Amino acid sequence: MNRTKKFMLNTIASALYQVIVMLVGIITPRIMLVVYGSEVNGLVSSITQFVSYFTIVEAGLSSAAVYSLYKPIADNDTGAISRIVTATRNFYYKSGAVFSGLLGLLAALYPVFVKTQVLSPGLVAILVLVLGANSVIDFFLLAKYRAILSADQRSYVISIGSMISTLINFAIVVILSNKSVNIVFLKTVAITAVIFRSLYLFYYCRKHYGYLNFKVKPDNAALSKRWSAFYLQLLQVVQRGAPTVLITFFSTLQNVSIYSIFNMVITGVSSLLDIFMSGLSASFGDIIVQNDLPKLQKTYRDFEFTYYGLITIVYGVTLVLIMPFIRIYTKGIVDANYNQPMIGILFVVYAYLYNVKTPQGMLTISAGLFKETRMQCTIQALLVIIIGVVLAPTFGLAGVLVALIVSNTYRDIDLMCFIPKHVTKLPIRETAFRILRSIITLLLIILPARFVFIKQMTGYVEWVLHGVGIVIYATLVWLVISYLFEREQLISVKNRMFAMLHIKQKRFVA
Repeated sequence: MNRTKKFMLNTIASALYQVIVMLVGIITPRIMLVVYGSEVNGLVSSITQFVSYFTIVEAGLSSAAVYSLYKPIADNDTGAISRIVTATRNFYYKSGAVFSGLLGLLAALYPVFVKTQVLSPGLVAILVLVLGANSVIDFFLLAKYRAILSADQRSYVISIGSMISTLINFAIVVILSNKSVNIVFLKTVAITAVIFRSLYLFYYCRKHYGYLNFKVKPDNAALSKRWSAFYLQLLQVVQRGAPTVLITFFSTLQNVSIYSIFNMVITGVSSLLDIFMSGLSASFGDIIVQNDLPKLQKTYRDFEFTYYGLITIVYGVTLVLIMPFIRIYTKGIVDANYNQPMIGILFVVYAYLYNVKTPQGMLTISAGLFKETRMQCTIQALLVIIIGVVLAPTFGLAGVLVALIVSNTYRDIDLMCFIPKHVTKLPIRETAFRILRSIITLLLIILPARFVFIKQMTGYVEWVLHGVGIVIYATLVWLVISYLFEREQLISVKNRMFAMLHIKQKRFVA
C-alpha cells in the first residue's frame, strides 16, 4: 500500500472517529450535568486532568519509537523492527509500573486537598483509581503496538479501535446514567470499552506483524532521543493541564465545570482539524529520511496553505457560533453561570493560536528535533504557569486563558522562524504572510457574520441552519482571498486533491 492510499485510509478513518468523538463529547457532558450536576462534572474533569499528568512517565517514548521505526520500516528490516518494538515494550512496562504507583498516591492525597459534598473521601479515592485504570491498560497491553502502527502510516487501525471503544463507552454512560447509578460504578463499568479496544489492536497486530519477535535483544540505543522527546512532552502536558490545575486550586469545582464545557466545544472543533493530521507526521518523516528536499518543500507548502485555510474557516465559524451553542447546551443548568461571552472569545483565540503552530510542530516531530527545541518549549510552559498564577486569583478563567494566549503567541513566532531554518529551508516570510492573511480573512468572516447571521437561537435545528450558512460564507471568503493572493498555491492544492481522488481535469491556466 503506497503513501497516498495510506493517507486516504488514515484520513477517512480519522474523520469518522473524530465525528463520533465530537458527537459523544457533546452529548456526554450534558448527561453528566443534568443527571449528576456541575460539581460532579467538575470533579471528574479535575481528576481526569490530574491523571493525565501522570502519563508523562511515558512521554517521549512514543515519539522516539515512531521516529526510530521510520527507516527500518522503509527498508523492510524486520529484525531491526522487532528489536525496537521490544525495547519500546520494555520501557512501557516500566513506565506503567511507575504510573500505577503515582495513581495510588493521587488516590490517597486528592480527597485530602479537594473537598466536595457529592462523594465521600473514600469514593473519591476509588474514582481516581477507576479513571486511571484506562491508562494502566494502555501501558501494559496497547502502547507497544501503537508505535509500529503510527510509524507504518496505519493510524486508521488505531482510529477504528478507538471508534469501537468510544461507542461502547457512550452506550454504557447512556444506559447507566438513565438509571441514575452512582458515578463511581458507572465509570468502573466503562473500563470495558478500553478492554475491547486493546483486544482489537492486539489481534490486528498479531496478524499483520507476525514477524515481531519479543525474544530478541532490545535495541535500547534506537530510543536515544526518548529523553529529549520526554522533556518536550512534559512541557506540553504542563501547558495543557495548567488551566484545570490553576482553576482547581484558585477557584471552585463549578468553574472547573465551566472550563470543561467550553473546552469540550474547542476540543470538538480541534478534532475536526485532527482529521487532516492523521498519519501526516509519519508521511513527512518518510520524506525527510529520504533527504528529498524539493519534494519536502512542495508537499509542505501545499499542506501549510491548506491547513491555515482550514483553521481560518473553522475558527471563524466557531467564534460566531460558540456562545449561541453554549446557551442552548446549558439551558436549564442553574448551578453555575455558563453564559460568559468573553470566555468564549478568549477560548477561540487561544485555540486558533494553538493550531497556528501545528504544521511546524508536526515537522519538529517528523524530523526528530526534540533536543533542539527544549529551551523554546520551556519558555512556553513557564509563560503559562507564571502568568496564570498571577492572573488566575483575580481574573479566574479569563486570566488563565490570557496566559495560554501569550504562551502560544510566543511559540508560534518561534516555530515560524525555526522550521524554515532547520528543516524546510523555505523563506520565513511565506509563513508570516500566510498567517497575516489568515487573520485578515478571519476578521472578514467574523464581523459581517455576527450582524447577518446571529440572533437569539432557541434550539439545535436553528443553530445548525445558521451554521451551514456561516460555513458557506466563510469558505467563499477564504477562496476569494486565496485566489487573489495565493493563486498558484490554490491551484497546486486543487491538482493534488484531484490526483488523490483520481479525478480527470482539464489544465487550468490562471
